[in-house]
Amino acid sequence: MVIMKELKSKNMLKIHFIGICGIGMSGLAQMFSWLGHTVSGSDRAIDNSENKELISKLKKQNIDVFPQNGSFMQSKLQPDFIVYSTAIEDDNPDFKVSKHITKWHRSEALAWIEKKLSSKTSVAVTGSCGKTTVTAMIGEILTVLNEDPIVLNGGKINNFSNELYYGNFKPGCGNYFIYEADESDKSLRIFKPDVSVITNIGTDHYSKEELIDVFNVFLNNTKKQSIINSEIADLMKTEDGKIKITSVSITPKNKSIKKNDHNYILNNYKITKNRPWATVDIQNNKIDFELPTFGKFNAENSLFAIAAVQELLNEKSIKEIITALSQFKGTHRRLEYKGKTKTDTMVFDDYAHNVEKIISSITALHEITDNKIITIFQPHGFGPLNFMKDKLFEELENILDHKDLFVMMPVYYAGGTTSFQPTSKEVIESYKLKSKIPESYAAYDSRDEAKEKILNMSKENDIIVFMGARDGSLSIWASEFVDF
Repeated sequence: MVIMKELKSKNMLKIHFIGICGIGMSGLAQMFSWLGHTVSGSDRAIDNSENKELISKLKKQNIDVFPQNGSFMQSKLQPDFIVYSTAIEDDNPDFKVSKHITKWHRSEALAWIEKKLSSKTSVAVTGSCGKTTVTAMIGEILTVLNEDPIVLNGGKINNFSNELYYGNFKPGCGNYFIYEADESDKSLRIFKPDVSVITNIGTDHYSKEELIDVFNVFLNNTKKQSIINSEIADLMKTEDGKIKITSVSITPKNKSIKKNDHNYILNNYKITKNRPWATVDIQNNKIDFELPTFGKFNAENSLFAIAAVQELLNEKSIKEIITALSQFKGTHRRLEYKGKTKTDTMVFDDYAHNVEKIISSITALHEITDNKIITIFQPHGFGPLNFMKDKLFEELENILDHKDLFVMMPVYYAGGTTSFQPTSKEVIESYKLKSKIPESYAAYDSRDEAKEKILNMSKENDIIVFMGARDGSLSIWASEFVDF
């Protein structure tokens, strides 16, 4: 870990980001630049079409972008720090030419910003699922309510994307700093927010037992208050009275919850006249309202966002907060509607990459159509696929209809592993052997093959949904299916 006292003598830093086209890294780079620091970055995918918009906006912010070959050291920039993420290998070319420069993990850089912005109320949002959307919702609600927060997110927020900023970072002059805290490498243990939000603990990256320990450290690092899912609150251990715990409860089926037990309760989610609605108890007041987007998981996300803003701005009415939420236009690649194919098949693009997210998104799409849903999933690493494959199969068997199709594409390799097993084809073959609906699983070797077969089988009112993390070209590929 970088020792904070090393930075006290430095006012404006010169910082180089390895892997700057990553959604988390690019947001952090933009924030450092906005704060007045000199920023550069490199990426191995600098020439990929999916990064064209991002790189263009980085350059407009005076952020120089280099190929990831060590060439940045030949420029006038001699950085004080090199920022990297867990996905960067030890033999990276930029590491090799900068051995004398202090390395700074992405989480350390964010923790440093959090400390520098100590005059503002920091709100860190984490959880296995929903953290990007909840961060975006909180940021948008506060913006609509004229609080002008700083927002740093792990996804592109559609309403915050403009000619200069990509959308994963929003500058602000208000009293709040809202950011997403990623648990995927356990680095969220370094953060010390004033307020934390913990949406859930699921099967992603690590066992539930490991994640409980990680989230517990994060919770105990929180200074003032935590908004936490009631189902995991009992798993957390906090010092009595240290922080205020606000509970958000997602009512399980056939289980009643006493109104006095929790502050915020989701009692019902339903589709009325093709629009999603939620019924909630907020501080013992029953409220019905239309949601800005489909899916029970988005009803849950909305309730976390409402709870966080209400706790921050207790002078605002719940009605004002819900009205502000209604203006939410979503985040890039979170069940994002792309258009229709020539045969009137609806096309969606989604960042889902773990079991809970995949299942929640397919379930939400079943609300939209009674027809076939074709899921095209690209695993974001061999390790994650191996970790999730058994649980994923178990859950898919419960929700796939015989007419549905779950397609697994070759694993997207972004470095960080020496094992290239299992392959997607091996996983799908194992699914077919034990499935009650083997015809609902397929694996294709190439995108061309998948596109041809899927377009030929899709009909009017069917849905094609693309899923996967890290690889921005998935969104471009989804657009290729759209005719209007």
